[in-house]
Amino acid sequence: MLQHFQIQSLYKEKLLPGWLFSFYFRQQKFNGIYHPNGKIEWQSISPDEQYILSLEKQIHDLMIYHIYDNQR
Repeated sequence: MLQHFQIQSLYKEKLLPGWLFSFYFRQQKFNGIYHPNGKIEWQSISPDEQYILSLEKQIHDLMIYHIYDNQR
């Protein structure tokens, strides 16, 4: 399970979508960019192959909750 998930807008004006995110997993910090099409671009080393699909699903779920559901 990822911990301490944080997001911020990629652009100062916040008009263009795109978000920076970071979290901790297994005592290691990871960060990346979440693009509007759902693509994740890792800025740190990417998580181990055995965890990456599960973590990316968790990131998508958190982004839907924090970004898209909160705009209503």
